[in-house]
Amino acid sequence: YPWRHAPEMQLGEFNLTEIKAMLGSYTKVLFVRDPFQRLISAFMQGMGSSPSFSSFVQDVLDGGQHNASVTWKPLVSLCRPCLVQYDYVVVFGFLRQELGHLLRRAGLLAGSLLPTFTDTQVRWTYSWLSEQMFSELSLQQKKQLSRFYRWDLSAFPFSSSLLTG
Repeated sequence: YPWRHAPEMQLGEFNLTEIKAMLGSYTKVLFVRDPFQRLISAFMQGMGSSPSFSSFVQDVLDGGQHNASVTWKPLVSLCRPCLVQYDYVVVFGFLRQELGHLLRRAGLLAGSLLPTFTDTQVRWTYSWLSEQMFSELSLQQKKQLSRFYRWDLSAFPFSSSLLTG
């Protein structure tokens, strides 16, 4: 249905027949990232006006899921993994390994197409940063964040997320 496709159109704007045809004709890849790391990234990029990470998190929690920015909104509400059958789910922090597998499955030479990734360094840095910023939060904020992202934490393999503990 290319005549109706425009970059700004949402999937929900098409009828069910068009949605099934489009989704059936594509390889669907979903890139996911630990929700707590997404919050840290949003805070560090200055996406809120809060002076501290704790007050930024409180602003996010006070705003609720319906008013949340797409930057920190739960992925399940954005990507609908229960409705869209994704062919691949690629987790941030394992990009080199997972993209290599994805490219090989597509019949492409993975080695020549992949940029240099620093997954190990990125994971270590985010692990350290996450622990530091997590320690700034109150117990109540930690519990509220776990509830805010409960569906993401259930749907995706974020076993090392601080929000699952």
